[in-house]
Amino acid sequence: MKKEKKSIYELLEEDIMESDLSLGEKNEKLSRLIKIRSKKVNILFAGATGSGKSSTINALFNMEVARVGVGVDPETQGLDRFELENLVIWDSPGMGDGFENDENYSRMLVEKLSETDEEGVPLIDLVLVVIDASTKDLMTTYEMINDVIIPCMGQEAESRLLIGLNQADVAMKGTHWLTEKNVPDDILLDFLERKSQSVQRRILEGTGLHIRPINYCAGYKEEGGQQRMPYNLTKLLYHIVMAIPGEKRLALADNINDDADMWTFDDQEEDYKEMTRRGFFQCIGDYITLCAERGKYRGEDIFGLPGKIFGSVLGGVYGMAKGAVEALFG
Repeated sequence: MKKEKKSIYELLEEDIMESDLSLGEKNEKLSRLIKIRSKKVNILFAGATGSGKSSTINALFNMEVARVGVGVDPETQGLDRFELENLVIWDSPGMGDGFENDENYSRMLVEKLSETDEEGVPLIDLVLVVIDASTKDLMTTYEMINDVIIPCMGQEAESRLLIGLNQADVAMKGTHWLTEKNVPDDILLDFLERKSQSVQRRILEGTGLHIRPINYCAGYKEEGGQQRMPYNLTKLLYHIVMAIPGEKRLALADNINDDADMWTFDDQEEDYKEMTRRGFFQCIGDYITLCAERGKYRGEDIFGLPGKIFGSVLGGVYGMAKGAVEALFG
């Protein structure tokens, strides 16, 4: 019989209860954990039809276990809602299908981005705008970003808005992509960099905000063809993790796609796997010291990320890393 996988919250609760802390200290930690567990993360995906929003969502998260619903308000009934425990994903219909549809789409975004939770905080924690890196006609997308999304988010857009240039592998009509290595060659890299700078400049000119796009490929399967592997997906995940408020990040940990192939190919610009581990680690800094007496930190279990993808969060014996961890996070 297959062992049921425990959630990150259950594992952290076990760590608290099995620690050598006093009863009062345990209850204090449990109280903090309960408050964190009550928080949901809401991510809104937006973009033109055909940009690859759905493939991006499927690549990033374990969507086969998602519960599907729709917005409860008439204004948001066109938004697809997927719930994975404490992670809620909103997938909006694409723009570019006609003036009337785009008007309705814009109104839908305004309604959702203006929604607040019971504490008066914006419901949507993060917006990811997905752009097809191969397209030249981005006017509708710029209008959506500059005239709809950013006005609703204000200056917070610099920290709560991500822009992804998807389909990097076909950005130059499928040329200059090194298929065996699943990376772009130098010519395509230069093209993608110039494309990214162009998008960034247009947003800066329209809004005064500095938002740097992320080049990536979500991966897809052509009809009757072979599955194309993602590229730079770990980089995209890292920026998503860091854009989510620290106390909410654990909601992502249980729901990241556990297919190791999804996280294999990156541009090697940075060690995004290590940076992502640290991003999660920041969230549970208050609980880390509980593991000192137990010898080894259960990073692979705690984060729900198989070791073959990200490895243990700290690696090795906890005692060997304790000093460095405390120096890094205080």
